[in-house]
Amino acid sequence: MDIYEVIVRPLVTEKGTFQSRLSHSASRSREARGGSYAFEVHPKASKTQVREAVEKIYNVKVRSVRTSNRHGKPRRVRFKTGQTRHWKKAVVVLHPDYHIDLF
Repeated sequence: MDIYEVIVRPLVTEKGTFQSRLSHSASRSREARGGSYAFEVHPKASKTQVREAVEKIYNVKVRSVRTSNRHGKPRRVRFKTGQTRHWKKAVVVLHPDYHIDLF
């Protein structure tokens, strides 16, 4: 899979923006940690593929990757019921010396 197919889009939310600005966290550990950034990724992408794609596209060093599969929500339009598509979310934590200017 091509690195540009792995990352679908960055997720810019209020919670994600707050977490990307964190550089120190007393509740998790005493050492400095980089900010975390959320991305929507290809559903079949592995953590290794996400790590390589983020490092090459944004020219940063990734410390860890956490992924979760998000199920589509049920939706209804008049008499027809359906569902939004399933998608995969990846939260990428960078080394303290790096940050992404997009967020």
